[in-house]
Amino acid sequence: MSLALRRQLIAACRHMNASGLNQGTAGNLSVRWRNGVLLTPTGMDYASLEPADIVFLDRHGQPQGRRLPSSEWRLHHDILARRPEVGAVVHNHAPFATALACLRRDIPAFHYMVAVAGGDSIRCAGYATFGSQELSDLALAALADRKACLLANHGMLALGESLAAAMKLAVEVEALAAQYCRALAVGNPVLLSAPDMQRVQQQFKGYGHQPPLPRRRARARPAAISSRRRSR
Repeated sequence: MSLALRRQLIAACRHMNASGLNQGTAGNLSVRWRNGVLLTPTGMDYASLEPADIVFLDRHGQPQGRRLPSSEWRLHHDILARRPEVGAVVHNHAPFATALACLRRDIPAFHYMVAVAGGDSIRCAGYATFGSQELSDLALAALADRKACLLANHGMLALGESLAAAMKLAVEVEALAAQYCRALAVGNPVLLSAPDMQRVQQQFKGYGHQPPLPRRRARARPAAISSRRRSR
């Protein structure tokens, strides 16, 4: 189980950079495992990562393994400790999300898909030095009732029940950030109302959930050839 999750983390890191969501050794990913966290190491090229390079943090935040954990280990440890419904955390420096974070702007309800992060906005947390407890505390506040936030002058965070879900949300947040930046370049986007966004959130509760397909009935086998016919 641990080996499979470590491989998934490495694959997600490489995909994150290849897709343009992140650059170089910036960003970090984690997934809940047993009573702790599996987390990417600090300062290592994702292309060179091996499963043994992934660090395990116990519930007290103590690292185990041959590598040092990401400098942002507090973010991952604290989020997973406080949010039992979350199974994975993605942090990156996606270009458009980071541009808005440098402006210290929330992403408001300019598009109904903003609700995918759990509310009528994607908040921007206040600024604190990377790797600090203060940054972790600010991020937790911005993530209240949300699954994503921006980090001022830094990047973004996306949470999910699984690593795949967290990565999917990170892609969506960056797409929204790009759309919002382009809309701002033309003018001031018209924002959806609180009731509009509440209706969207209700719609999202059933969105993408397909009913199970009915089981196919086994095809009846052809009747046995009669002994009379076989004797011919």
